[in-house]
Amino acid sequence: MAAAGADERAGMPPSVRTGAAVIAEFVKTLPRRPGVYRMYDVKGDVLYVGKARDLKARVSSYARGKGHSNRITMMIAQVARLEVTTTRTEAEALLLEANLIKRLKPRYNILLRDDKSFPYILIDKSGPVARLTKHRGARRLPGSYWGPFASAGAVNRAISALEKAFLLRTCTDAVYANRTRPCLKYQIRRCAGPCTGEVSEEDYAALVRQAEAFLSGRTQKVKADLTREMEEAAERLDFERAAVLRDRLAAMAHVSAGQGVNPRTFETADLFALVQEGGQTCVQVFFFRAWQNWGNRAYFPRVDGERSAAEILAAFIAQFYDSRPIPPLILLSHALGDADQALLEEALSERAGQKVRLHVPKRGEKRDFVALALDNAREALARRLSEGRSQRLLLEGVARTFGLKRAPRRIDVFDNSHLQGTHAVGAMIVAGPEGFMKQHYRKFNMRQAPGDDDYAMMREVMRRRFARLVREAPGGPLAEEVPDGGFPQWPDLVLIDGGRGQLNAAIEVVQDLGVPVGEEGVTFVGVAKGPERNAGRETFHLADGRILRLPERDAVLYYLQRLRDEAHRFAIGSHRLRRKGAARKSLLDGIPGIGPARKKALLAAFGSARGVARAEVSELAAVEGISENLARTIYDYLHGDG
Repeated sequence: MAAAGADERAGMPPSVRTGAAVIAEFVKTLPRRPGVYRMYDVKGDVLYVGKARDLKARVSSYARGKGHSNRITMMIAQVARLEVTTTRTEAEALLLEANLIKRLKPRYNILLRDDKSFPYILIDKSGPVARLTKHRGARRLPGSYWGPFASAGAVNRAISALEKAFLLRTCTDAVYANRTRPCLKYQIRRCAGPCTGEVSEEDYAALVRQAEAFLSGRTQKVKADLTREMEEAAERLDFERAAVLRDRLAAMAHVSAGQGVNPRTFETADLFALVQEGGQTCVQVFFFRAWQNWGNRAYFPRVDGERSAAEILAAFIAQFYDSRPIPPLILLSHALGDADQALLEEALSERAGQKVRLHVPKRGEKRDFVALALDNAREALARRLSEGRSQRLLLEGVARTFGLKRAPRRIDVFDNSHLQGTHAVGAMIVAGPEGFMKQHYRKFNMRQAPGDDDYAMMREVMRRRFARLVREAPGGPLAEEVPDGGFPQWPDLVLIDGGRGQLNAAIEVVQDLGVPVGEEGVTFVGVAKGPERNAGRETFHLADGRILRLPERDAVLYYLQRLRDEAHRFAIGSHRLRRKGAARKSLLDGIPGIGPARKKALLAAFGSARGVARAEVSELAAVEGISENLARTIYDYLHGDG
């Protein structure tokens, strides 16, 4: 009590006082050097990652325990320990901070949520002849990369048009090596047919060079060369050749027109435009490469209302370029401040290996593009806010329908899929106030339950899902504290695709695990299909034995149907992937003593696994690396005697 009184006299709550004391003790050993600091709570979870030019000065500011925003005060109250990493320069600290934020996802940092790699166009030169394809991930293959594009759809459309314009092959090396006559794409003039010698290596190499020149922005030169070739072919009365060149020119015009608004005053840049409204933030990113607009994408980073636009942009850009190529010019909608801009330019230049400039344009074409990006950001944020309001109304309707104490913050939906008991998979999809939360989806390959027993499968899925929840976050949904901008681990509502039997099986398992069920915990509902599986006539089975049926045009019913259908889609897709993976396995995979090298030798000798199965013991033993005893083992295994 005396300690509490002292805390009150100090003007701060005991928990904040305790956190500030932890920080103050740690500060005593800190150097006055650049570096990164990490704050942890009592469970070992990272609360915050920050960088500093002077670690001692920066971290000691938290030790005061007062004079902070509500958000920082809450964070300090939870601090149990700190760690630091010193760096040579503040720029290095900025890069390390971005890496750690992306990897650790601290709850009190600005987080870039969407971390999918952007798609690129690749002219792959690793095979017998160059190939046009879409590429994601690390750029390890030899060849030319063009992008990034804003979406896979944009890449696919560009590749389709480029096929018509430059007749480059898109088939895999395996297909290419086994062609004996040209494929359909050659017939419809979307490939030059290098696989069967329809075009010489020199002429095909010329097509590749033209494609690379076009993608590099030398559009007019390529068009002029093709126009001249077309006119020369027409003068020679080679009208078939002239028609091919005419079609290629038309396809190139389509590609150029399809890029949208293209820049004239700069060749390569990224553009970041930020808009804030209704407590949410949208960052619209545009990509310009080779004098062309390669599309845009909207991001909605997790931030709190106390951060300025400049702070958000700086943190966002540092994380955005953690693993992406950095252009020499980055256009911004908001100024970052001289010190922050200089630091970010230094860090990005160091990472890119070239001079990188951040610029807020005030006039001209660049300013027009910033205005366009801001308009797109406002529209994207307006759509998100509108969808969010609709989503909240639906969740409030779900709460009324099933008697929940509050609108559900998290809904888990479960479904199972199998084919006559084989390759059985359980699936869980997750929804919340922001719609489907695909990063939280999970699939469960059945380990124990027979695939033809739906009740046993549901019991196994429930046991695996909720045993982990009880272990990692005990207490249930009502006891769970979710930080601002966070997402709960516990569901408020669980929907089971099935009737009373599946529902009872699920509840029996979770109650054995000590999970609170009903008003004081998780609400479970079974969704049974209507007569003849008609949508709109579903029945909802509640844990207390009641059965509900909603009006056919009820918005809540439509929403629940969407949840059920998404779970079904995910379960079917997971099952098909598992089945496809099993189908890829060779007959040779289970044979004792047959590893990758011997398997390759056998397939090379006999052409296929079936060819190996037809071979006699003496033929098998003649393969390099296969002894007579191993040949007998292979023969017996493939003929059912192993």
